Amino acid sequence: MRWRGQQSGSASRDVLALIGLLLIVASIAWLQFFPSTIEVSTRTERARVEQGVPLVVIDPGHGGVDSGAICAGVLEKDLTLDVAQRVRRIAQARGFQTLLTRDRDEYKSLANRADFGNRQRDCIFVSIHFDEGKPGISTGVETYYAAHQFEHAFPFSAWLPFLRKAAAQSPDMFSQSLAGFIQESIVSRTLAFNRGTRAEQFYVIANMRHPAVLVEGGFLTNNDDVAKLASEEYREKLATAICEGIAHYRDVLRNGHSTLAVATPES
Repeated sequence: MRWRGQQSGSASRDVLALIGLLLIVASIAWLQFFPSTIEVSTRTERARVEQGVPLVVIDPGHGGVDSGAICAGVLEKDLTLDVAQRVRRIAQARGFQTLLTRDRDEYKSLANRADFGNRQRDCIFVSIHFDEGKPGISTGVETYYAAHQFEHAFPFSAWLPFLRKAAAQSPDMFSQSLAGFIQESIVSRTLAFNRGTRAEQFYVIANMRHPAVLVEGGFLTNNDDVAKLASEEYREKLATAICEGIAHYRDVLRNGHSTLAVATPES
């Protein structure tokens, strides 16, 4: 009897394993052979975006237990929230609708932030951060866009490269242009060292179906940068510059996007 029970248990495990394998194969097949819904949705979203920028999702980096970079008691998470709230206020005064991925000192995972942006119908996504590098040497501002933005039908596929499909083989024109306009505006208004724009696969911008950028507003390992960031006046300039870049992007879209991604500086 015990032998029969063991045999029956083994057969049940084999059946469950087979069902699991079939589900995985079916999921991969679905993503590979039925991507049209995702692609059509993306084209529709882009068509709406070309009419303007109805919503700006502002993402203050880090928060809660995740302090980010720390220098002389200055926490990146505090700076990002301060600048994000300034961006929200200034953007609203310019007629933009805005949302924050966090509006207080709390932890939000990267997946949660990306999902928050992807749930919006039309938007652009701006993530705000401050950098760390070689003490006393690294300085300046830079703005990132994703080399490839990914679209996926299931949440778990974000962590499995073979289950996700790149939106394009070249950098996204909308994100690249948004990065260029914001970077140009920040450098012009703050006179910070221009580190240019760069393509990087940071999770929150690579896994976004909307135009998305990540701003690095200075180095917390540089005393001069920290001294500037300690000033409310400077942080207000930084936030104003980000909004000016967004407004420039909106104006170009409204007038036709033939000038997008033109003369975008690369570092």
